[in-house]
Amino acid sequence: MSSPVQERWIRRFRDDDACGTKLVCFPHAGGWASAYRTWPLGLPSDTGVLAVRYPGREDRHGDPFASGLEALADDIADALGELTRHRLVLFGHSMGASVAHEVALRLQQRGCPPAALCVSGRRPPHALEGMRKLSGTDEEIIADVLRFDESRAPVFEDPELRDIVLPAVRADYGLVDDYRGGRRPPLDCPVYGYTGDDDPEVTPEQMRDWADTTHDDFRLRVLPGGHFYLIAEEAALLADMSDVLSRLKSRTQAAS
Repeated sequence: MSSPVQERWIRRFRDDDACGTKLVCFPHAGGWASAYRTWPLGLPSDTGVLAVRYPGREDRHGDPFASGLEALADDIADALGELTRHRLVLFGHSMGASVAHEVALRLQQRGCPPAALCVSGRRPPHALEGMRKLSGTDEEIIADVLRFDESRAPVFEDPELRDIVLPAVRADYGLVDDYRGGRRPPLDCPVYGYTGDDDPEVTPEQMRDWADTTHDDFRLRVLPGGHFYLIAEEAALLADMSDVLSRLKSRTQAAS
């Protein structure tokens, strides 16, 4: 049975006794757990699909924002709790990739590393130097969001919705700007990278640097699209991840 802390931090889109693998998804800056609500349709039925509820949005709108990206990772690692008894796979996009990586490090330090880390659209922590700063005026932040995702324009044109959404985006941009990154201890699990071939935030070559974050295997898949390639290419992404999950399941069974 999950704890109240876990329920506050984790939203379950599919999770039952048949789900031997638990896929925990980490949203991008300003994103929500609900971004992953359709993923169960494209993944194996024995894979639980869960997403992290960042504070300060959706049903945690009244909760204070995290004080830093690493503090956020501390809280999430604590909240995962008994989920670490299962075959745990972490997926993070953009800022979520950094958070997922930091959580993976904490779980490994506690003796319960994930079965794999999947990172998307984000440079590894040791290659963040020189990245542009995201924070700015409200208008600059909105323009930056719309540069990558024009579909969110109606949200920012509505004053009430803007007042609800913008604080979370601003807070997350601050987390990304303040995160120093740097070299981290290598993980003992495989790392799988995903990116769009036209992403202005990270090149495929920069994504390949994630290979330096693990003692285990690394593999990169490049899909068509920009920073939010995973919206239009959701089917292709989930098909590839389904193969990854199948290999992880076979690997675990062979080792037991």
